[in-house]
Amino acid sequence: MAGLNIHRNDKVQVLTGTDAGKQGRVLRVFPDKDRVLVEHVRIVKKTVSSKSGKNTKGGIAEQESPLHVSNVALVCTSCGKPTRVGFKIEGDTKTRVCKKCGAALPTKTK
Repeated sequence: MAGLNIHRNDKVQVLTGTDAGKQGRVLRVFPDKDRVLVEHVRIVKKTVSSKSGKNTKGGIAEQESPLHVSNVALVCTSCGKPTRVGFKIEGDTKTRVCKKCGAALPTKTK
């Protein structure tokens, strides 16, 4: 399976669904399920029970739910538009580039 082109802390735009057009930061990436968790997008309600040993209050909580990676597009930092991701190999380094303007996109550091 190939790796994902979208990394944590990338700014993405939702392409389809009820949240289409919203932009947010990627909080978490699930490469084995091809899903990403985007901040303030696809908010669902979840029932939470109170734990007797802990000071947590039960009730209904709202949280983000993962989106499929095909439903989001990376937003370029220089042109500000959603774009596809390309790769450019220069010597020993492989960098992500914007397909629209050709600008280098920031990559995750190891």
